[in-house]
Amino acid sequence: MKTLYLECNSGISGDMTAAALLDLGADQKGLYQALESLGVDGYRLECGRTVKQGIRAYDFNVILDSDDPHIHSHGHSHEHSHRNLADVTEIIQRGKLTPQAKELALAIFKRVALAEAKVHGKPLEEVHFHEVGAIDSIIDIVTAAFCIDNLGIEKVYCSPLSEGTGMVRCAHGLMPVPAPATAEIAAAGGLSLQITEEQGEMVTPTGAAIAAELSHGEKIPGPFRILKTGYGAGKKEFIRANLLRVHLVELEDWKTEDTVCELLCNLDNMTGEQLGFAMERLWDAGALDVWFTSIQMKKNRPGVLLSVLCPPEKTEEITDCILRHTGTLGVRRREMTRKIMKREISQVGTPYGPVEVKRGILGDLKKVSAEYESARRTAIAADVPIKKVYHAAEQEI
Repeated sequence: MKTLYLECNSGISGDMTAAALLDLGADQKGLYQALESLGVDGYRLECGRTVKQGIRAYDFNVILDSDDPHIHSHGHSHEHSHRNLADVTEIIQRGKLTPQAKELALAIFKRVALAEAKVHGKPLEEVHFHEVGAIDSIIDIVTAAFCIDNLGIEKVYCSPLSEGTGMVRCAHGLMPVPAPATAEIAAAGGLSLQITEEQGEMVTPTGAAIAAELSHGEKIPGPFRILKTGYGAGKKEFIRANLLRVHLVELEDWKTEDTVCELLCNLDNMTGEQLGFAMERLWDAGALDVWFTSIQMKKNRPGVLLSVLCPPEKTEEITDCILRHTGTLGVRRREMTRKIMKREISQVGTPYGPVEVKRGILGDLKKVSAEYESARRTAIAADVPIKKVYHAAEQEI
């Protein structure tokens, strides 16, 4: 399975994604033919190698024939025509793209359109806006969809999106970062944002929509090998290099058995708050599992058995954490083997937004369940009880 990892430590935009995928080896000649078949004029492309803060990267630049210097949003200038989603759909449908590329491009555009409709408080069919109607957005999104299809990518994982602070100039004036549409797309798509010290916009609505539509989760399940890396150059200058790095990876065979270490100690001299704090520190230290069991200790005192599972290489670190944050004077340990199912993280769509699900596979045995953190984010964004999100995810599963 061809798997892609988007490393968004300097944000993500449409042109950065297009550039990174071309750097990864997507067919540039085939892309130009596909873009020409859309029948959209009024622009030219400048593509090629560049260097960004000492890193060799690829640059993808849509240059409009007539720029408006007063409207400069998301790294590009936008045309005056206010196309709606129906107009964009017609353009994509007439293009010579594979059905898969068309479907992906339309899905990305719909995410942006839904966000703009919510921000402006209008029905989807009544929204006319620069961001989706502009030529550069069409070219960026179609290029990303073409490249994903051309490279044969079957699954994509995406890191949390780094975002800046301050204000950004959009078609409707100055807006706080993240831009309103970007924030809506991130919320609906269950994307994680992390605010950095950088001044300015690092995540555009187009970039957020691409990440939301493609991502199957933030972490690649299990070990992997990097086959090839691509760098897409952004148009801004930050303290950090304005680059989107993408890795084409190969998942290594999942081991059905591994070795873990179990650490145990009896406790009768800690409050509930102290026990809870100790558990948090153990999770932070890399424990695989932590739990408490009520026990009866000597002199009939009620107590707690602390049990911790950890990788063998973490034994000393976790033992030190137990001794540091509990009242025990000693820790018992034993190694054991365990049978484990192969685990995969994917997404299902629900009326409230996408939800990550965990799939366990071992031979013909399969288990699927919704991931709590993802369901929690979706429930908060949709302002509904989490049990409704779980139920909707189970229906999709």
